[in-house]
This record gives sequence, C-alpha cells and structure tokens, in this order.
Amino acid sequence: MRIDCQSHIFPRAYSDILAQNPHPPQIIRRGSEALVTYGDVQQFRLQDEAYAPERKLRDMDAAGVDMALLSTNIPPPCMLAPALGLKGAQAINDAIAELVDAHPHRFAGLACLPWQNPEEALAEMERAKAMGFRGIMLYSHIGGKPVDDARFASVYAHAEAMKMPIVMHPTVPTWGAAIKHHWMIGMMGLQVDCSFAMLRLILSGILERHPNLQVVMPHVGGILPYMSGRIEHQTEVLGRAREHITQPPSAYLRRIYLDTVSPSPQALHYAYQFSGAHRLLFGTDHPWVDMPRFVRLIQEMHIPGTDKAQIFAGNAQALFRLAA
Repeated sequence: MRIDCQSHIFPRAYSDILAQNPHPPQIIRRGSEALVTYGDVQQFRLQDEAYAPERKLRDMDAAGVDMALLSTNIPPPCMLAPALGLKGAQAINDAIAELVDAHPHRFAGLACLPWQNPEEALAEMERAKAMGFRGIMLYSHIGGKPVDDARFASVYAHAEAMKMPIVMHPTVPTWGAAIKHHWMIGMMGLQVDCSFAMLRLILSGILERHPNLQVVMPHVGGILPYMSGRIEHQTEVLGRAREHITQPPSAYLRRIYLDTVSPSPQALHYAYQFSGAHRLLFGTDHPWVDMPRFVRLIQEMHIPGTDKAQIFAGNAQALFRLAA
C-alpha cells in the first residue's frame, strides 16, 4: 500500500475568498486560471485542471498510490485578514470533506485553521475532528507572526489533547523580498523558512511542553538534519538557547516525522539514516511534481523491504489512524 502524505487541492470557493483579501497575498481569476500574487515579491499561476480531483485520481492510479492526505498548500488562510481567516479555512475544509465523502478509500483530510484567530482556530479544529479530518496544517509563519508566538499556545495544547497531528508546510517567507530574484524563494527560501519554524517549535519549548504532540516536517526536514551538528554545538557546547529545553535539539528533531518529498536520493538516504524508517512518511507534493518519480525514489533505496513498507504506508496508517 502507498499513502501520499503531501497532496494538495486548491478549492475554487477558497480562491474566491482569497480574491477578497485587502492585502497580499491575493488572487486574480482569469477563466480557468488564477494569478496568485504576493505583491512584488512573488507571483505564480494556478490552473484549475491541475488541481482537479479527477486528475489527482488518474495520477495516483498511474503511480500506484492508494490514498492521499489532502491539504491546501499556499497561500494559506492564516495569511488572510482576520475577518476572512475562518471563511477561508472553512471553504478549504468543506471542499476536502466533500472529496473524502465521495472517495473515502482514496482520500483523507488535513484541516486548515484560521491560526490568526486562536479562538476560531480551536472551534474549527473541533469541527474538523468531528468531520473525520486526520490532522491539521501549520505554515512556516502565521500571517507574519512566528509559530512560537505565545498567542498560539492554546492551539498547540488543543491539538495535543485531541490527538491531531500537526503537518507543517512552507509558505512565502516574511523576508522573501531579500531573495525574490532568480526564483530563489522556491529553490531554497521555502525550505529555509520552514526549517526556522520547526527550530522555533523546538527551542521555544513547545515540543518540550507537549510531549505527545505529533509533528510532521516536510521535504526531508528542510535543512535541519544537515545543520543539526552546528545547532547542537550552539546549545550543548556554547550553552545558547537552552532556556526552554532540557534535551539536545536533535532529541526533539528525531521525535518528529519527515516526509520524503525530495527529488534527491542522497537527501532521502540521509533522512533515513538521521531519523530511521519509523519516522519517514511517503509524499509527493502533487500536483507540482511527477508522482511516479517520487515512488521510484523510495523503491530504489537500498533498504529492507519492511522499511519501505513502513515509509510507503505503515507509518502514515499509525500516525493518522488510517485503515490498513
């Protein structure tokens, strides 16, 4: 069995709400295509056909992928003005729920929350849980606020209590203007920003205070596995940033899950060595990628077949409570 833990849709109802946002990010509809703009920092085009569920199912069948955990990538509803955040999150979650109801053996859902309004985020988490969602999304910043801001503490506590895994995803960095040329945001900026966000969850003590909170880091951990030695030298040798943690940062980093969305065999093998087969989740980042290629990368790893089975499905089944 193969379960894709990073697969995206972009509901038309959500794009209509995004079009009402009074500041970037915004969206401009042009027939079956939409221009997403972050002002003069970045722009990209979305085509409705790319996100069509019929195409997703066809691509899953062609790649031998049995199930996909659906979410919305960027821009997320936590980037919207406060008055639109809940509307945007509910539009996404209702669209995902409709697809899961139509294809219960092929799709499961990861809910978006209006993180910028913590009380509304708690209520939407409750609603999503009641609708059968398997986890919640967290982006690398929340409307420009860092993920470890104290105002979001109740959302982490509630996610732990409700046993809702948190799946992190990059979004355009607040410092994107510094690297807007040469498409460096997509090449590196997204991964670096997401890595900073996960490091904040660790160094701020959020994972320390919530030992049962399950977190998924995308794209084989961004740059964190490769920088772990330097990070640990700073905390364990130089004694920096130890105020909120009682263990070395690598202890928390090895507790989280990493998805396998990377086109690099070397990166996949490093993630496997760093975290072990029991902490890797197969993913593709569909529809942005060639899905069969990401399947082959796992198939071609020189690791035991039992480990491949864990990565392809076993870990996701356990983490997201999915039927075998």
